[in-house]
Amino acid sequence: MAKAYVVGTCDTKGDELCYVKGLIEAAGIATVLVDLGTRSDFRGADVTPQEVASHHPNGAGAVLGVSDRGQAVAAMTEAFARFIPTRSDIGGMIGLGGSGGTALITPGMRALPIGTPKVMVSTVASSNVAPYVGPSDICMMYSVTDIAGINRISRVVLGNAAHALAGMMAHQVPRAAREKPAIGLTMFGVTTPCIRQLTQALEDAYDCLVFHATGTGGQSMEKLIDSGLLVAVLDITTTEVCDLLMGGMFSAGQDRLGAIARTSIPYVGSCGALDMVNFGAMDTVPALYANRELYVHNPQVTLMRTTPEENARMGRWIGAKLNLCNGPVRFLIPEGGVSMIDAPGQPFYDPEADAALFAALESTVKATPDRQLIRVPHHINDRAFAAAALSCFREVTG
Repeated sequence: MAKAYVVGTCDTKGDELCYVKGLIEAAGIATVLVDLGTRSDFRGADVTPQEVASHHPNGAGAVLGVSDRGQAVAAMTEAFARFIPTRSDIGGMIGLGGSGGTALITPGMRALPIGTPKVMVSTVASSNVAPYVGPSDICMMYSVTDIAGINRISRVVLGNAAHALAGMMAHQVPRAAREKPAIGLTMFGVTTPCIRQLTQALEDAYDCLVFHATGTGGQSMEKLIDSGLLVAVLDITTTEVCDLLMGGMFSAGQDRLGAIARTSIPYVGSCGALDMVNFGAMDTVPALYANRELYVHNPQVTLMRTTPEENARMGRWIGAKLNLCNGPVRFLIPEGGVSMIDAPGQPFYDPEADAALFAALESTVKATPDRQLIRVPHHINDRAFAAAALSCFREVTG
């Protein structure tokens, strides 16, 4: 039977965890209390720190035998993330913590599948939660007061969180009348016309999941790929590679395209928005880029045009990643431009920079019958380019 896992450090949050556990059980949901305290002597947990710590690659001693508290917590974090896949009865999870507890619990939550209810009550939930949530669907709830006893505020906040998890677990989301296979598509504002054409052509046969290529968007798509929830990908907008290599704010990390290689999922990709690196407001652009071609997309986002040298670097990086993919791969080169503002008369039109990207891709990608690089003599947002992408998609999906 699916159970609600109530997680935290029982040596410092024991009363609060037991309060939440009791409310969830009163709602008719079975619970499992997991103690992650590295110095805990709490006796009421269903899963002890010793049991969790035993999942560390170097054994429990690497967690509980460490004198430095920071090292011990870091080791427990790794052990907890490895503990999660060993449990077959997790129907939902709720965690309570301050900054340390949130950093300890959320990596384990992220190891759960998308759709499994996850609620994290945290003192840091009113600030930047991206490092904790990542590409997952964790519900972050601000604790308002510190999680240090049951008082008139914490009683209500923790109670609401407990009832929220119980409600999510008790009431399953109705399934669609007709379940279509899901595919992933990546989009930026400057590649929106292309993605609209693709989704309109495919939405009758597929559940089209569009991911905004803002770093976490790419990570979220690849998490779904690793989870086996997507059957194919139209990765038209690979712009997150710009920000990874040039220090922009929308990097998806070094593992971008990693899930494609790991799963051999049918893949159609392209160079969407590789003409731009994303920064915040104009005053956030690093000093070393002060003399570069900059474009104010909106008051919060400033774009920087990539140079021929940077494009060559991206072409080599993407090409090396594609060479690791053994599934059916088609990567399309849009010779007419890679974004809405990379076109004649537009601010980022630079055929020399695009040519450097295309040449680096062609010199790096090792072509095979399954892995093909295809030049398309059109702009990425042209109907003819979308038609070429659709043709390749139907080819790789058989």
